[in-house]
Amino acid sequence: MSSNQMKLERVELLRLEMPLVSPFRTSFGVQTARDVLLVVAHTTDGAVGYGECVALAEPVYSEEYVDGAAHVLEHYLVPAVLACEDLTAARVAELTEGFVGHRMAKAALELAVLDAELRQAGMSLAAYLGGTRERVPVGVSVGITDTIGQLVETVQRYREQGYGRIKLKIEPGFDLEPVRAVREAVGPDVPLQVDGNTAYRAADLAHVAKLDDLGLLLIEQPFEHDAIALHAELARRCRTPICLDESITSAAATARAILAGACSIVNLKAARMGGYLEARRAHDVAQALDTPVWCGGMLETGLGRAANLALAALPGFALPGDISASARYYAEDLTEPFIMVDGQIEVPRGPGLGLTVREDVLGSVLTERREIRA
Repeated sequence: MSSNQMKLERVELLRLEMPLVSPFRTSFGVQTARDVLLVVAHTTDGAVGYGECVALAEPVYSEEYVDGAAHVLEHYLVPAVLACEDLTAARVAELTEGFVGHRMAKAALELAVLDAELRQAGMSLAAYLGGTRERVPVGVSVGITDTIGQLVETVQRYREQGYGRIKLKIEPGFDLEPVRAVREAVGPDVPLQVDGNTAYRAADLAHVAKLDDLGLLLIEQPFEHDAIALHAELARRCRTPICLDESITSAAATARAILAGACSIVNLKAARMGGYLEARRAHDVAQALDTPVWCGGMLETGLGRAANLALAALPGFALPGDISASARYYAEDLTEPFIMVDGQIEVPRGPGLGLTVREDVLGSVLTERREIRA
């Protein structure tokens, strides 16, 4: 067995209930807490690696949901990886490719193996992926509010905290007027973008195109994940760049969307693509096609946030990501908190994810622990 190959002794699946500091509302629902699934990989040599599954409690953002991810990990994905005698993170996708879909579950398992592998090797995730930045610019994602006044007030509070780029969640009935009010409140120079999370349909095309008059940095994923032609038509009608999120499920999907004219900016979420190694490949594809990318977020704890920061350190990440400081979402994070300074957050430099899990916090939010052995 070469130095970078491992054998897993066991894998733990931990379920956590992480309360959010404030409710987060999008077009597909309201979250007041995150039902977190952690994958913890233990090697025979004593290394431990963590991966965070970002699937929501219900299948509303994608077809995946936490109970389903836990089931497929326990019964299919983890056993396939436990059986491997010469395991590396790069082999996880190959070992699990016989099971269709479940990209968020696969991403969590791959990240746990990768974290363990890199901790053994003494290499940071950012260095492994090819990251070139020590700090990355970050933005904040602002959920849908009950009133336009509340939205403007919330945005102004985040501006006071130092967030330079603002993203507004929108949905039919809460789009043009709220966005216009925020634009007037923050002025013409603040980078402002919107995210429809697939809430619009073909009949809304002309309405969505009216967002073009509001001086936006980009319009993100207004239509369904498979509506590539519809996004391409919107792109033809707008000066504002169109960005895709839910449509981007692989490096190949990235290439297809860009070449179809459906987007000129890409939101890369590693979990949606099956892992950080595939996200790196998608980054490379976008770079080859002269398309800027940025890193999306899924309300991750410090573990997932650390991985996103490592990814966002790659050179093609030209726009601030939805990474944000820990305090944006959690009063107590699972790791030492990430703090924003001058609109940027430092990329962890320690081995693997570069962080230590706070066992006291973990114990206080743990709701279930399952162990799977070789």
